Amino acid sequence: MEFQRLHNKTLFYTLSTAALLSASLTLSGCSGAAASADNPQEDKKVVVSIPVETASLQRGDISSNYSTTAVLEAKEEAFVVARASGIISEILVEEGDYVEKGQVLAQLEPERYHLSLSKAKADLKGIEKELAKINKVHDKKLVSEDTYDKLNAQYEAAQAVLKLAELDLQEATITAPISGYIAERNAKVGNLTESFQRERMFHIVQQKELYGIVHLPEKELSKVHEDQRASLAMTALGNQNVDAYVERISPVIDAATGTFKVTLRVPNEENHLKAGMFAQVKLNYDTREDATLLPRKALLAIDNDVNVFVVEEGIAKKVAVKVGYQEGEFAEILEGLNGSEQVVITGHQNLKDQAPVDIVNG
Repeated sequence: MEFQRLHNKTLFYTLSTAALLSASLTLSGCSGAAASADNPQEDKKVVVSIPVETASLQRGDISSNYSTTAVLEAKEEAFVVARASGIISEILVEEGDYVEKGQVLAQLEPERYHLSLSKAKADLKGIEKELAKINKVHDKKLVSEDTYDKLNAQYEAAQAVLKLAELDLQEATITAPISGYIAERNAKVGNLTESFQRERMFHIVQQKELYGIVHLPEKELSKVHEDQRASLAMTALGNQNVDAYVERISPVIDAATGTFKVTLRVPNEENHLKAGMFAQVKLNYDTREDATLLPRKALLAIDNDVNVFVVEEGIAKKVAVKVGYQEGEFAEILEGLNGSEQVVITGHQNLKDQAPVDIVNG
């Protein structure tokens, strides 16, 4: 009996505890439902604005160019070699000197040529005297025609020898064939020169006007004309821009490369440019003034479609645009924008249409 009484008491406590837990869970659920009803915004998603940078459209000039490279060349240059043989006795110029046409550059020892000239004069004088005697008796038929003809031939030969001796003496003095700067001097006092040897004594360049040679694809032929302007960015001068102009256009296409040669004239009156300088060339095809311009980095090109994002009341909207010329950092907008928009230039690569944005221009 005592065991039965204890068992019933334990069962009562167990049922009472379960009832209390059930009531507690019920009240908790009701409390959560009530709290959710009091704060309905807790179930909504948080909206995040994407930070972007924008830029306004602007008006300006923009050009269509063909870009290539060129190495500047001297318009006129001369490699001076000795026309006479002899020992160099004097050098009168150095590299970097400017010389005029005909100016003396070097002198060979002239003694041998003076002696040759004296001998030639003496030989000619002797033949002239002999010919004068023959002429007196020739009319009287006292000398044969053969003797007379041979003496006349000797006279003409002696005259030629004299002229050659005079020329040799003249060419013992080395002069500049053109005006320009001494770019290279190989001659040294005491060196023996041979007439018309391959080693050049001096290299002279005229740099008041330089040339830039470019080779363009054949499809560009119709776009190039004489006196067309080009812009050269000189690497050696910190990409300083200088003007150039089309001087000549080759009339033939190189079948091996599919290109044609264009020679640019580069004025250099102040002598800032030097032959051999490297240049980035922009050959100007056309320039549009007062065009609508936009930074090129704002453009999103996929296949043949070009789009930009404009910001209106904190929302980014995708707009299709038609692009014209592109030069440097800017592109010409022909259609799609009226010019008053704020266009996204940074942060738009993964931007979606109608996305909220926050403009954070620095």
